[in-house]
Amino acid sequence: MYQPGDLIVYGGEGVCRVEAVGPLALSGMKSDKLYYTLQPLYRIGSVFAPVEGKVFMRPVISKEEARELVRSIPHVQEQHLEGRNLRMAGEYYQKLLSSHNCADLVQLIKTIYAKQQSAQAAGRKGGQVDERYRKRAEDTLYGELAVALEISKDSVEAYIRKTIEEENAALV
Repeated sequence: MYQPGDLIVYGGEGVCRVEAVGPLALSGMKSDKLYYTLQPLYRIGSVFAPVEGKVFMRPVISKEEARELVRSIPHVQEQHLEGRNLRMAGEYYQKLLSSHNCADLVQLIKTIYAKQQSAQAAGRKGGQVDERYRKRAEDTLYGELAVALEISKDSVEAYIRKTIEEENAALV
């Protein structure tokens, strides 16, 4: 069971702080059931989640796991989706998003970026579905990396670029 103050990834909400654990004092709610009161870090409002609920929850990755993930980004292989139809691509994107795994989010972002670059090179615009999934994956990944690395969410992309450049320079 998570404790107040813990930072967790909660379903599609992203990173949340556990504010309280206990029964909800709302009319019509069973008082014997425990709930987490969650405060999403990147939006206003609260989420009440049953402790025994079915929605995905896990602790935020550690600082070292975040650093290792960022260092591994150049080695993550994107999938080639050129022959897939829009529905199949959307299902693939949703599967990766739903895994709540940071490495899967990196793969999703790289896959969509490569697909968009290929479309641009052929004189086409990238698809709206691709763009929507890429933004969701970046938002989710950057939110967790920001918390793990103790930096602002707006600084994550620059941190990734700088780390990869430093890693590449060290190899030369």
